[in-house]
Amino acid sequence: MPKRTGAAYVVTTTRHYNGRVYHSHLLRRSFREEGRVRNETLGNLSHLPEPLITMIRRSLQGETFVPAGEAFTVLRSQPAGHVEAVHRMMERLGLPTVIAGKPCPERNRVLALIAARILDPQTKLATTRSWAATTLADTFGVTEADEQDCYAAMDWLLARQDRIQKKLAARHLKAEGLVLYDLSSSYFEGTACPLARRGYSRDGRRGTLQVNYGLLTDNRGCPVAVTVHEGNTADPTTLMPEITRVKDEFGITRFVMVGDRGMISSAAITALQDQSGIDWITALKSAAIRALVEDKTLQPDLFDERNLAEITHPDYPRERLVACRNPQLARLRVHKREELLTATEEALRTIQTRIEAGRLKGQGNIGLAVGRVINRYKMAKHLTLTITDTSLTFARKEDAIAAEAALDGLYIIRTSVTPERLDAASCVRHYKSLSQVERAFRSMKTVDLKVRPIHHRLADRVRAHIFLCMLAYYVEWHLKEAWRELLFADEDQAIKATRDPVALAQRSAEAKAKVGRRHREDGTPIHSFKTLLAELATIVRNTCCTSCAHDDPTFTVTTQSNSLQRRALDLIGQLVV
Repeated sequence: MPKRTGAAYVVTTTRHYNGRVYHSHLLRRSFREEGRVRNETLGNLSHLPEPLITMIRRSLQGETFVPAGEAFTVLRSQPAGHVEAVHRMMERLGLPTVIAGKPCPERNRVLALIAARILDPQTKLATTRSWAATTLADTFGVTEADEQDCYAAMDWLLARQDRIQKKLAARHLKAEGLVLYDLSSSYFEGTACPLARRGYSRDGRRGTLQVNYGLLTDNRGCPVAVTVHEGNTADPTTLMPEITRVKDEFGITRFVMVGDRGMISSAAITALQDQSGIDWITALKSAAIRALVEDKTLQPDLFDERNLAEITHPDYPRERLVACRNPQLARLRVHKREELLTATEEALRTIQTRIEAGRLKGQGNIGLAVGRVINRYKMAKHLTLTITDTSLTFARKEDAIAAEAALDGLYIIRTSVTPERLDAASCVRHYKSLSQVERAFRSMKTVDLKVRPIHHRLADRVRAHIFLCMLAYYVEWHLKEAWRELLFADEDQAIKATRDPVALAQRSAEAKAKVGRRHREDGTPIHSFKTLLAELATIVRNTCCTSCAHDDPTFTVTTQSNSLQRRALDLIGQLVV
């Protein structure tokens, strides 16, 4: 009787020999012969790797295997990791509840606009066109929102600005603490906005319309509030309203306001003297310092053994003056002044050559050419110029240069804070902390968030746009704090309270070593904020289906994160808010 073909299968046997375990894998076939079931060994599979043996066993049981590239189709790939990082930080900060206590479409759109401003700052129209390219639209639930929805959300946000800023102030500003305040400006595209005015442009865009905005932060530079002003608003006129805001709206009646010498003017100080509980720290202007040098109140021997000294003067009653001299800064200014003078003289000699050759004639024409040079280098105060119809002569004002050189590296901190509350060194450190506000302006204007150019026409839309950028910087500020160990940033912040307050700021030895090797000790690269976000963006969410049929169900597969990406996301959860 012939054999009847049977099913093939894999048999695994185990035996123990000399304390070791041995596995054998045999490919066998069962068949029926003369009415009896028999088994036949077809081959020994023991030499094959375990995964392949498992695959053979499953195949014999009826499963079908196809190449991985044919198993499913990737319909879409969206960068996801950087969106997840920003979303996690917003949740860590409780930003959704700060903006509004209950979920609503407007809140979702505002959060999405804040995230988009951090990740890819563009106009509102361009933002709505591009945010579906990442997981941002899905994460924040704004897949159906268009630019008109964004404008409506901005209007909704502006109506809540006071409540939001009160919540931020309650979280970050403390009684008896410091409040930093400074003013900046950004230029407009267009002429229709009523806030647009010509004024002092901090962007270096002379002749353009601009808007001013003042930023209020805590002593670390964490933003709390922003106010928008017309482009020709003077700095000192914005100070008292901000102090009133801190006292009346934020409920902080005792604090120290820190502002630069242009912000806290003599007129503002007179007004502050009537404000009980409000102290201030600022600095003297150059003319006031020169007066102290000329009347011998400020003498060089004050700095023979130290670089700061407290002085008094009858023109500043009930105030403390902390005089500081930085030799490094003095040398830099000497070098810069000489460089500018030399460049000015070379340009003036070129004009002299043109006059001698007869290519430039007339006192008016010569004056215009000289004016362009003087305006470029700003050295007119140090030169004597004589212009006629046929000649140009110039000479240095050695006395004026010497008088300015006497002030090189010299600055004076002016404050109403008592010595019992802050010593002289602390007053200097706190004044220098205004650099944190300047860093915020740089980040908002150029580096990361790109508040400018401003395209909105309506005044309230401009206010909402700048407030939106401030909230984006609030999230970014905390991300940078959380990621210090991964960025080109100094991790040792405590050293700021002990280092020399007058000397130029220096990185710690650990930060210098980190920057020098460009890698962490475990070999992972050090990043800037933007490149770290780009690294996180390589975590991609893929939308897939098992075939290309239109109605087939889809599923998502997210790429596995590497150690650096996992560390970045973990650090967000460890941040102390």
